[in-house]
Amino acid sequence: MNQKTKSGLKIISLNRKARFNYFFTEFFEAGIVLFGSEVKSLREGKVNISESYAFDDKGEIYLVNSHIPSYKESSYNNHNPTRNRKLLLNRKEINKLMGRINRDGLTLIPTKMYFKKGKAKVEIAVAKGKKQYDKRHTKKKKDWEREKARFFRKSS
Repeated sequence: MNQKTKSGLKIISLNRKARFNYFFTEFFEAGIVLFGSEVKSLREGKVNISESYAFDDKGEIYLVNSHIPSYKESSYNNHNPTRNRKLLLNRKEINKLMGRINRDGLTLIPTKMYFKKGKAKVEIAVAKGKKQYDKRHTKKKKDWEREKARFFRKSS
């Protein structure tokens, strides 16, 4: 899944499922505290953030349930694949996020993980969960756009 974009980002993993399940209000870029074997595994493009989320604990933000598989060439000092990983944000950003989570009932969802200038970053979104009827409406709209594109392709 390694893709190079025009801005120099090397995208490792996208969370496409999140766009279907949540409404996004704001995006933040955060660094991640990783072990060496985790970085090697990321460079191979092996990461899954589809079921992960972030939470605050004693004034710090942690990424939970993200799966970075163990690096097979790393011998005895390998990492736990599903451990909580600390996110690196400014104090002002952390306070803003904690206020949103606690007061407004929103959640933090990682949308993509990428390398920027050699550093592993994660883009987290402040999100509100969609109801079932919102998901049906999204699916109906997507199907309609696909049908419309097919129709225009056939007619021209």
